[in-house]
Formats: sequence, C-alpha cells, structure tokens
Amino acid sequence: MSEWPHKGAFPHQHGDARGLLERIEAQLRERIEEAIEMAALRLMVDTRARAGRPAPESTSAADRTEFEGTARALLHRLRARFLAELPADLRPRYQQAESAAADEAARPLAGQVFLARQLPDYWQRFEHYQQEDAQELLADASWAAASGVSRRSPASAQRSSHSSIARSHSA
Repeated sequence: MSEWPHKGAFPHQHGDARGLLERIEAQLRERIEEAIEMAALRLMVDTRARAGRPAPESTSAADRTEFEGTARALLHRLRARFLAELPADLRPRYQQAESAAADEAARPLAGQVFLARQLPDYWQRFEHYQQEDAQELLADASWAAASGVSRRSPASAQRSSHSSIARSHSA
C-alpha cells in the first residue's frame, strides 16, 4: 500500500503558499465574482427576452463585451446600494479595503469582499439589492421599449448606464 503524499488534515491545501486568511479572501472573492456574473447573465438574458432579442452566445465577442459591461455596471450599482446603508464606523475601513486593491478595476470587488467579511447578512443584502436592481432595470427597459423614450428616475439616474447599453444593443 502506497503512502499518501501529503501529511495533515487538509491535503488539498498543500502546495498553496498562501496563509489561511489569504485563501479565505481569495475564495470569497471568487464566490462574489461568480454571483455577480450569474446575476449579470440573468439580467442580460431577461433584458434581451423583453426586447425580443436572442440570448447571448458564448462565441460572440460582442455578447462577451456586453456581458462584461453588464457585470461591471451591476457591481458598481451594488456598491452604491451597500454604501448607502453602510454604518459610519465601517466606512473608513471600507475605503481602506478598496484603496488597497491593485488597480481601479479591482476596487469595487475588494470592497465587496470587505463587506462580505464584515456584514453578517451580506449575502441576503446582496440578493435583495440585486433583485431590486434587476426589477428596476427591466421595468425601465420595458417602458422605454414600449414608448421609445428613456425613463429614468432619480435613483436610476445615479446608476450605471446598463439601461442605455441594453437599449443601444437592441436598436
């Protein structure tokens, strides 16, 4: 009988030079990225269905670009919703977490990782904010498609330009 090559309780972690906190943060970041991507894809599919457009195709460069823009815009809208309700005592640490990110594009995701570690109800809030956001955008897109006019409430005016992206692709 051959001996197991790795000793210890967690052989799947051998060879990973990162410490436990670094591995947890990386896994949390991956989970948040996946949740954002799934929500963005669902939003894209629903927006296209309402506009009578076909579902996105994985082989289409234009669809991939639209998907990436939808995911970025969703991340920024979620950031705004979380920040609107973030307790004052967490704001400086949140800003510090975002500032520590390697580049500008990584900052909103770093902020979400911070929030997930600090807020016990992060995932419930994430789901709630994401669902509200999708309902607003789909209602806005449906109304705009039916009337041919863009309708933007003060709340949606502050949001990213996803609705205009969806409308420009449906033209």
